Amino acid sequence: MTAAKAGCVDAAQGGIVPPASVSAPVSAQEWREILSGPPADAALALERAAREGVAVAQLHYGQRLLDGHGVAADPRAALRWFHAAAQGGLAMAMNMIGRCLDQGWGTPEDPAAAAPWFRAAADRGLDWGMYNLATLMALGRGVAQDRAAALDLFRRAGALGHAKSLGMIGSFYEDGWAVSRDMKMAAHFYARAAQGDDFRGCFNHARMLLEAGRHDEAQDWIERARAAGTPRFAAQLDLWLAQNLPQAQSGQAA
Repeated sequence: MTAAKAGCVDAAQGGIVPPASVSAPVSAQEWREILSGPPADAALALERAAREGVAVAQLHYGQRLLDGHGVAADPRAALRWFHAAAQGGLAMAMNMIGRCLDQGWGTPEDPAAAAPWFRAAADRGLDWGMYNLATLMALGRGVAQDRAAALDLFRRAGALGHAKSLGMIGSFYEDGWAVSRDMKMAAHFYARAAQGDDFRGCFNHARMLLEAGRHDEAQDWIERARAAGTPRFAAQLDLWLAQNLPQAQSGQAA
């Protein structure tokens, strides 16, 4: 389960400050300390604040339940907490409800039902909501395929610095989706995605460098892609290297 790959919450940086009625730590500094401590203690503190009705804590506790971080994984309970947080108006909670529906986490997979939640998050200015809704539109997954509208959403998220969206803009230019094919523009957006530490952006930037004959630079980005990516992506990367760079051995390009 890789919830983080399409938008998740980071409790350590969330600045959760529960109201005075919560008996748990109430200052931002105290929260930073407990959330950077033992995961089980952090999960317990979040659960306590969540049950007190603190929407941000509900969101973060839901993420902990989804990931099984400091608490036993329970996707169904995670989804319930995301719904509670969404009632508090949190765009990321809306996005996470969409993710659960899209991926079948704690509920049957239903991308059509996910789309309105992604749209709600996007309408509130959340870059991950824009990205996830755009992805559905680009693929025609649960919604009518509309690559022009998808590109517009990717551009909106990219303008906010969303690295994965920048990489998707690059792929639209490379594939000629909703725009004329333009490899210079593709390379430009892949480079920006790579600079934002998106692992697929790093890989695609490396591909562009290899095609330009800049092998040493490409190797650095390949390794950065490997370090940042999932185990599945690393396996795909090794296969690509073996097929496209005959001299690559043990996951390293010569």
